[in-house]
This record gives sequence, C-alpha cells and structure tokens, in this order.
Amino acid sequence: MISLRAGDWAATILEDEGAALGTLTWRGRDIVAPVPAGESPNRGLHSAFLMAPWTNRLDGGRITVNGTAYRMPINRPLEDNALHGFVREQAWKVESQAADRAVLSCLVDHPPFRCGAWLTVALTDQGLSLSLALTNTGSLPTPMGMGWHPFFTRPLGTRLRFAATTTFSRDARGLAQSPRPSAGLAGGEAVLVGHDTHFAGWDGLAEIAWPGGPTLVLRATGDWSRHLQIYAPSIAEVLCVEPVSHVPDAVNRPDLAAHGPMHVLAPGQALEGTATLHLG
Repeated sequence: MISLRAGDWAATILEDEGAALGTLTWRGRDIVAPVPAGESPNRGLHSAFLMAPWTNRLDGGRITVNGTAYRMPINRPLEDNALHGFVREQAWKVESQAADRAVLSCLVDHPPFRCGAWLTVALTDQGLSLSLALTNTGSLPTPMGMGWHPFFTRPLGTRLRFAATTTFSRDARGLAQSPRPSAGLAGGEAVLVGHDTHFAGWDGLAEIAWPGGPTLVLRATGDWSRHLQIYAPSIAEVLCVEPVSHVPDAVNRPDLAAHGPMHVLAPGQALEGTATLHLG
C-alpha cells in the first residue's frame, strides 16, 4: 500500500489491487468511502477504482475488431455483461513514489485488447489530481475506453450539480438505451437516489455539496471531460460521479455510439484523461 499526504489531504493507493484508492481524506474526513480492512476495492460500495480498456457494460462481453468477434469474461452473469474492464483486477507496478505523488503502470494482454496504462496520483494543499493514459500496444487499431469510478461519501443532505446535454434510460440488464435531451442534474436525495445513469455532453465540471459544507468540486479534462456516469444506490450512503470516455456498450450499439463511441486507437495511439478534486 502506498500512502500519500499533502497539507490536509491524505490518500492510500492499493497498487496490488488495481491501483484503487483505499482511502481519500481531508482533515480526517472521508471523501471516498474507505475500503474496510481485509476487503477488496472491487467488491463492495467503496474505494475509487480505474476502468479500462472499456467502462461500464459490454453486452454479452462482445466486441468485434477487424472482422473478428471476441467475448470478454462475463463478471455479471445475471445480466450477461462484462463490467468495467481488466485493469482494476491487476497488480500495478510502482514506477516512482514520493510523499505526495506516485506513478504506476500496468499492461493488458487480453485479445483484442493489448494496451498499457500509466497512472499519476498527486496530492497538493488544494486536493487530488489523478491522470490516466491508455496506449494501444498491439498491432491492430482497437476500440478502447477508460474511466474513474469513485464512491464519494453521501451523508443525508448531499446535493449534486452538473450540466450535460443528453441522458439515457437503462434496460432490465443495466444497459443504456433511449438517448434523450437533458440539462444534467441538480438536487439532493429525491433527485439522486436510484440513479445508475449515463450522461453525455457533460461540460467537465461537477459539484457535490455536503450538508454544512464544504463543496467538493470535480473537474475532468481530456478524454474524461464529456461523459459522466452517476450511481446513487439506495442501500448505501455513497455517490459515484464517474468521468468516462464513452457511452456504455457503444461498440455494439451504433445509435448510442453517435453520442460517444469507444475510440479506435491505432497502434501507439493513446487516450488521456485527468480528474481533479478540490474544495470550494
């Protein structure tokens, strides 16, 4: 486990478990729901993990590249979906580490996906910066995607605000469908609870206002700045505000891909995204 600290901010990175954040705190207050001792960051409503080389769901685990059909392992068998990619399950290599900063990497070799991921996590007096680059290390142009899945704490009275242009309903298997115009979201429990919803045309800014303050400001740039997945389960006081690079299952659904496709990366080409958190 890697421990980082700067000013009032502290974080731990679980490099052997997908480079997920095990904790993120400000003045001892949990910003991200911490991973309980002995539990996995990928099994439960906690942590902040990475998603690549796709985000959210692949219907039936299906993806076709250069005329060849592949099936990714199904990890949501009741839905028949492959969820969130591979990097969250892998051990990452620590490339460098300081008191307030760490750089990590991992490689994926699971056809058709051959790629390398490079992650930089840094704390400052102002907050957190997290940057991810995903490069196609294979020999074929391949659709890829990536995202960040933080479980922010959601005490009663929490409010969320962001702007977007399009939202989607979801079917019984959790897959996005039926795009329609949207202004985004603005509100508290009555607006948030029950969402597992994708938004396209996001402007890269989201604000989470906790009761009594402060307000957590999330800004995303690069390939994370146009799509947002919101998840607010009724069974836990957490709120996922997830910058992602594409619409769920866009590779299999041309009507949805029009709102945000997986990016076909040529060999050596990369996706890059940054998310920052500060208190406003």
